[in-house]
This record gives sequence, structure tokens and C-alpha cells, in this order.
Amino acid sequence: MERLDKIISNLGYGSRKDVKSFVKKGLIEVDGVIAKDNGMAVDPEKSSIKINGEEILYRKYIYLMMNKPAGVISATHDNRDETVVDLLEIDHQAFEPFPVGRLDKDTVGLLLLTNDGELNHRLISPKWHVDKVYYAKIDKKVDEKDVIAFKNGVALDDGYKCLEAKLEILSSSDDESEVKITIQEGKFHQVKRMFEAVNKKVTYLKREEFGGLLLDTELEEGEYRELTDDELSLLKSY
Repeated sequence: MERLDKIISNLGYGSRKDVKSFVKKGLIEVDGVIAKDNGMAVDPEKSSIKINGEEILYRKYIYLMMNKPAGVISATHDNRDETVVDLLEIDHQAFEPFPVGRLDKDTVGLLLLTNDGELNHRLISPKWHVDKVYYAKIDKKVDEKDVIAFKNGVALDDGYKCLEAKLEILSSSDDESEVKITIQEGKFHQVKRMFEAVNKKVTYLKREEFGGLLLDTELEEGEYRELTDDELSLLKSY
């Protein structure tokens, strides 16, 4: 059971103050009866809710794919910096979504946002072995010794030994290398710290894939869209 005004505001039909006004005007029906209390408890899965005669389609969760830009933090709110939630339309903010895992402030690419806590847990927990694939530029030559080190599990600066990671060399020179790296964890600054452990520095980092879900190439940095049914099914297969 949820409050009537919360249900309606979460679906983007206005603020809770707006819903209170709708109720006063007799514009809202619940199961064929004019609502008298904007705070009344309603089972949105079973009840029929109409606004001005139009039945609304209830949904509890939203699932969003964002191409995160640099300079924005992966959080729901912050006193100093712009957050990924700040980039959402008000209608989507109303669902109170949160980022699934984190991308560093200067890291770009695929970021999922949802208010589905169970799915979030399954996607970020290492025990479910969800692949996260990154494209990176490195300030030095990356070679087979690095590939082997990542496969064996790199020890970070705090002593933590990472799970096996797949490192693929796309190009390599003394001045810069381009690589793809696949990990199944999400430790703080993990990819950057893994390269620091082999005396190299990440100069650019972009997440291109999460749980088999590819970043939509049509999304410019800072843009987002809702997941398709097929994309959501893919994520839930974990």
C-alpha cells in the first residue's frame, strides 16, 4: 500500500501539492469512487486510478541508461558538485533513482540508474560475476606481462587482491597505449589503481559495457534513456 499522492507524483502527473489540488477539485477516482484524501492508502498494483477520467498506468520501478559525462559525480545529491540525478528530467527524478555502482568524477560512459534495490544489489555484488568493460588510455606501454598480472589478480595499494581481470591490448607504444579491461568488481577507483599497481597511469577511462548491456552509441554524453524490455531482461538474467 502506498499514499495516493506519492503514486501519482511518481508517475509525473505533478507534485504532491498538485495532487492535493486535484483531490479538492474531485478530479481523482480510485476504483470508481471520487478520492477525498490525497494521503489515502492505495494498492497501485490492484486499484484503478483515474485523473480527470483518464486511467493512469502504474509502474513501481524505472531503469535508465546514461552516457555519463566527465565532471559529474555518481550520487543522488551533493552540496558542491552536479550529480547524475541532477541530469534527469523531473518526471524521472520523482522515482528517486540511484546509480548502480559508481563511475569516478572524470570517468565517462555507461551508467545505470534505477530505484530497484534488489536488481542493484545483484549487479554490483562480485559473487554474481557481472562483467564491466572499460576502454582506457594509458600513459605508457602495456605489454603481455601486464595482461598476465591482471589475469592473476593485481594487488592494490591497500593490499586487496583483485579478482581475475581480462586485459586486452588494442594498441601500444612507449608514449600511450589503448586497452580494454573487463572486471567483475567495483572497488573505489579500481581500474586506475590496478594500473598504478603496475606503475602506469590511466589518462582516459570510459565504461562501454555492463552486464552484457552495451552503451547506446546514439546517446551523447549527459543524455540518457529508459532501458528496453530486452535490455532489462538481459540484466535480470543475472
